Amino acid sequence: MVIQHPRKSWIVSVSTFPPRECGIATFTRDLSATFNQLFAPGVESKVVALNIDDVTRLPYSKKVIAHFSQSTREDYAVAAQKLNALSQVKLVTIQHEFGIFGGNYGDYLLDFTQELAKPLAITFHTVLPKPQKEMLGVVKALASRADIVIAMTQTSRKILETDYEVPREKIAVILHGIHPVPFEPSKNAKELLGLSAENTILSTFGLLNRGKGIEYVIEALPEVVKKYPDIRYLIIGATHPVVVRQEGESYRLSLIQRIYALGLTPYVSFYDEYLETKNLLKFLSATDIYLATQLDPNQAISGTLSYAMGAGRPVIATAFAQAKEVVTPEVGMLVDFKNSKQITEALLKLLSDQPKQIALGQMAYFRTRNMTWPNVAIAYMRTFTAFVPELRVSEKRAPKIKLSHLIKLTDNFGIIQFAKLTEPDLSSGYTVDDNARALVFAVRYYQQKKSLVALRLANTYLNFISFVRQPNGAFENYVNAQRQLSHKQNRGENLDDANGRALYALAVAATASHLPKPMRGKARLMYENSLPVAERFTSPRAKAFYIKSLALHLKQHPNPNYLKKLICACNFLVREYKKHGLPEWQWFEPILTYSNATLSEALLIGYAFTANPEYLMVGKKTLDFLISHTFENNMYIPIGQEGWFKRGGHRHKFDQQSEDTGSTIEALNTAYEVTKDSQYQKLLHRAFDWFLGDNLLGQIIYDETTGGCYDGVGKHEVNFNEGAESTLSYLLSRLLLKTK
Repeated sequence: MVIQHPRKSWIVSVSTFPPRECGIATFTRDLSATFNQLFAPGVESKVVALNIDDVTRLPYSKKVIAHFSQSTREDYAVAAQKLNALSQVKLVTIQHEFGIFGGNYGDYLLDFTQELAKPLAITFHTVLPKPQKEMLGVVKALASRADIVIAMTQTSRKILETDYEVPREKIAVILHGIHPVPFEPSKNAKELLGLSAENTILSTFGLLNRGKGIEYVIEALPEVVKKYPDIRYLIIGATHPVVVRQEGESYRLSLIQRIYALGLTPYVSFYDEYLETKNLLKFLSATDIYLATQLDPNQAISGTLSYAMGAGRPVIATAFAQAKEVVTPEVGMLVDFKNSKQITEALLKLLSDQPKQIALGQMAYFRTRNMTWPNVAIAYMRTFTAFVPELRVSEKRAPKIKLSHLIKLTDNFGIIQFAKLTEPDLSSGYTVDDNARALVFAVRYYQQKKSLVALRLANTYLNFISFVRQPNGAFENYVNAQRQLSHKQNRGENLDDANGRALYALAVAATASHLPKPMRGKARLMYENSLPVAERFTSPRAKAFYIKSLALHLKQHPNPNYLKKLICACNFLVREYKKHGLPEWQWFEPILTYSNATLSEALLIGYAFTANPEYLMVGKKTLDFLISHTFENNMYIPIGQEGWFKRGGHRHKFDQQSEDTGSTIEALNTAYEVTKDSQYQKLLHRAFDWFLGDNLLGQIIYDETTGGCYDGVGKHEVNFNEGAESTLSYLLSRLLLKTK
């Protein structure tokens, strides 16, 4: 029976679904949840669930709008008819596995596809080469009725193309999803699970069945434990329900008998339960080496292998189809099928070289970031919208602000400049640039949330700015890990921009009425005593930050002297525009680099305080010029730092930095507030979606597990380090969105 819902756009998955214990059910649950996390309420994910028989009824969630028996043929056409009757259903996607559909090779499903009048996508989880005639006929028929066919590996794509004659242009490759987890040493997770930090944990997980080849791992262990008696092998997961019905627990019992016979009882443990995802991820995080010893060379995909690599764990795997594609020497080791001797050798090799274990795990983690569920959901949605355009959403749901990584990057002195993955890299030192950004965010966040944590952070950043302030009022930028000024670095650069940003941050703190009075007073005193420095600025960006700082004071208290300074700085920007601008180059400089939009924003702010139409004209013209070169096909594409964009030259697209995205978002917000042109507000959300995967790589830049942000988008991959500049650029941008 179909449950009626309000009129919305739905993507409906036909699949097994929890609480049914099945890998496809788990996959569908995770993909569906991520769809709703990213795209609801504009587009929602729903499910038509398959029951194992006519009498089994499971307590499904409200996400399941219908369910029917996989073994009752007439139910298939009826289900399709009911979906046809629902106008909110824009697309149906089948999660295909042979064992979950009735008939010969699941041919009952053909009745469903024959009756369905909606756009159809099919994801093939298993793709077998050289199929028997009947299997070939079923798969070809399903593929012919689909608008798009999705394979999970390049190997599967090739088999579909060559053995099943599916046209290449009809196949998209989207990898199996994994849960985003931070890269952490196994020691922390071991303690949480009550495991000894002194033990080296080997593990295999998933629904237990004879195809996992666990007996060959057990046979490999006697020689290993002689040399490494601290190892513990965890076999995690309940027996597959289908296996239980067919043969009971005979496979598990045979493994237990072999463990006793080999004297391995102190070294091997079973966790005989179907683990919820969060608990499963804890076990993976506690694992030091993961073993995927499947026996079927044609196994197209293993969610368990994907999860293990996604947790940053080195793997030893048999050479089944997916493993041959993803388990390279940089992430693990391949062994032959049913070969305990090779498993022994591989374990001994990895156990003897802990630095290599860590290096393999790190590389596995790097290589799987494009497989996190948000990235996979984005890939599916891009594929779907290519043939169902009405599924496009105008903006994604913004994640809640999370301070974890900001706190981690901050010590009692200031915010550390760089990170290696998520770990602060103290050797990189500190900068006033980053601490100024951090002060602006902490003050604004405290204003919104009254967070005492944010107040403490703001005080730390304010003290850092005080530390780098010189007797003449100028600010040094670089401080080394020993908390000493890096004179060589500071003398080797023009520090105007850093000084302008510091003045702006001080103005934010000085004019924040909600801050404690001593903090405001300290910020105001530093600001006033450093103002003469701004008179010497020659950088347009420094002048722009100076204008923004003056405007904050003018907004609070009219001050003729500050207004005069603001007008003088705005006139400087106008002169730069007239000096460098051409009909085809409406800009302040002969090159577009970083923080570009801040220049236009400053003039729009100047207009708000002076009503000078020239400031408005130049501010809008330059911002619109920048928009014309940074938005393509409704996607924001920052100016690439490898060559930037010189007047008359080539516009570089990589590497893209979060900082430029952040400055664009702030400028668009100001443009909307000044002009009330809603187009700027729409572009603001499109620019923010750059963080959420609407970029040239189609990958999310925000790290939901930490609250940090990756350092940039390269031509071929994301820079997965989470430094201060990128994290603060994201947080400042997120704070501007009018959502919780």
